[in-house]
This record gives sequence, C-alpha cells and structure tokens, in this order.
Amino acid sequence: MTQLSSDKSASVHHVELWVAELARAEPEWGWLFGELGWEVFQSWAGGRSWRAADGAYVVVEQSPAVEPGPHRRTAAGMNHLALATDRATADRIARVGDQHGWTLLFPDRHPYAGGPEHYAAYLSNSDGFEIELVAR
Repeated sequence: MTQLSSDKSASVHHVELWVAELARAEPEWGWLFGELGWEVFQSWAGGRSWRAADGAYVVVEQSPAVEPGPHRRTAAGMNHLALATDRATADRIARVGDQHGWTLLFPDRHPYAGGPEHYAAYLSNSDGFEIELVAR
C-alpha cells in the first residue's frame, strides 16, 4: 500500500450523479443529505448539489446527455456511495427512509450487513442508487 507523504493529500472533491428525472430524484437526495447535515450548495434548472462540512459535495443532475434507462448498481460503473455518519443518524434514516423514497437493503442483516464489525445502513432509492451510511 502506498503511503501519502504529509505534504500531499487525497480526498473526494465531488461526485456527480446523473438521473432520469430530477423532479423525482431531488426530494429523495435532498431529504437524505439534510438528515446527514449537508447543506444545499448549488441549484439550477437541471440539478442540485449538497455540500458536507468538509467541503466535498454531491451533484444530482438531469443532463440532456443522459442515456435512457435506469441506473443499475450491479452493472459496470458505480455500485454505491458510502458516507460517514453516526449510529443514531444511520438508524433514523434506515427507520424512516421508506417514507422518503429510500428502501433498506439487506434488512435481515441490518445493521451488520457488511460484517460483524461494520455498522452501516444500506439503502436504495427509486432510481436504483445505493447509499451506505457507515457509522463511525
């Protein structure tokens, strides 16, 4: 494993997700990011973005260049987005997410679907995007 020197850093700057219908996706993502304490960062006719306290942000955009069809997390490409939070927030989102377009994945193994030492909530939205809320 390569170690970064102290004068270099690597971090996520932003992630951009293309959706088929912004009108459907925006309330789901907006609710989720609000629950995580993220703030609305940018807003335009075709998209929204939310920013975390560390400055990283996620864009949800309805691009005219998006190809038709649903997102498939099991196809080549992004499988899921993992975000850090605390146990209480992960539990609350898992408990009420279905009221906001999010379905709890692996409910029979929740909150240890990732293994006995990994506390997380895995959810999927109506566009098929998966989110993993990793409890610190």
